[in-house]
Amino acid sequence: MVLKYYFDLLSQPSRSIYILLKLNDIPFEAHPVALREGEHLTEEFKEKLSKFQKVPFIHDGDFKLTESVGIARYLSREYPIKDHWYPKNSKRQAKIDEYLEWHHLGIRFHCSSYFIAKWVNPMLTGRQPKTAKLELLKNNMNDSLDKFEELFLSDGPFISGNEISFGDVQAACEIEQPRMAGFDPTENRPKLKTWLERVRKECNPYYNEAHAIVNKIADKNKQKIQAKL
Repeated sequence: MVLKYYFDLLSQPSRSIYILLKLNDIPFEAHPVALREGEHLTEEFKEKLSKFQKVPFIHDGDFKLTESVGIARYLSREYPIKDHWYPKNSKRQAKIDEYLEWHHLGIRFHCSSYFIAKWVNPMLTGRQPKTAKLELLKNNMNDSLDKFEELFLSDGPFISGNEISFGDVQAACEIEQPRMAGFDPTENRPKLKTWLERVRKECNPYYNEAHAIVNKIADKNKQKIQAKL
């Protein structure tokens, strides 16, 4: 029975698992979920698909699993995932886990908080965020990006050294998100810019495929900003 994958490519962790599946030639049955239309919030969705009512998640036969990091770890055990994505070697795996554990309250929390306040909430409510609050969220995001550079991009071309891993994909997908709100995470961060370009190159063509909507929205907002100048 083929793996069923439920996702929305506007979701950062959805993109990371999508890229991992594609790069490792793992067959899957695609089940897009339109978060913007609230498809995940119905009782039917909760009862039949995922009690967590969030994406990404997988159905592997009778086995169901949510949370992108848990899914990546599961896939690395159950499917022919290339070892560098999530190594079997304990110490190499631990270095990737070190980033993945930091990721939630580091990059993900701050990048998504800014993105939600600047782009998602105004789109849903028609109201703009208060300037002081948005500035605070932006400062927190900038601090987390600076720490990411300092803590994880100083010992090699990738987070865990010389080979790309799932940690790099997870981080890159998150860092791409604020671009839709008109924020360039690579500005004045040459090390992060070089790393992000390297991740894109290593993961293409599927990286660009997964980020097609993100890039379209980001380019549209960039044109609006330039038109005002």
